[in-house]
Amino acid sequence: MEAEEAKEAKEANEKEAEEVEEVKEVEERMGRAAPIRHYSDLLVYKQAYQLALEVSKVTRGFPRHEQYELGRQLRSCSRSVPANIVEGWTKRNSAAEFKRHLLIASGECAETRFWLELAADEGLISKDRCEPLKGEYSKLGMMLHNLWKEWRKL
Repeated sequence: MEAEEAKEAKEANEKEAEEVEEVKEVEERMGRAAPIRHYSDLLVYKQAYQLALEVSKVTRGFPRHEQYELGRQLRSCSRSVPANIVEGWTKRNSAAEFKRHLLIASGECAETRFWLELAADEGLISKDRCEPLKGEYSKLGMMLHNLWKEWRKL
């Protein structure tokens, strides 16, 4: 029993380390050509916005009755991630306000992962389509956390 738990913990740590490396690779690839002057200069915002568009596309394929239930919920929480980044950015002069909006965005990110998983389990999204999106939202969550920790260095 303990050996299984240790194995699971090791696998979880390895997966997290891989995700952290992927985030670093994305950040290095994108790089910063100029100082950040606007929320649209933030890599985390760009990623959140693109993912919200992707989720919106995915939900268009839902059956009509799910367009107004699960589809609406998915669209709402996925769009809330970049929206909270924008709102937090405009209030960045207040550390508490900026960080509060980043935490809200992080929660919306986790909620989006939940709804994606539920949609896959209900057969509305294929696992092949869902897993990469969930992985991207995991990376986005780490990016938000890193911004939350490092925001003063911008």
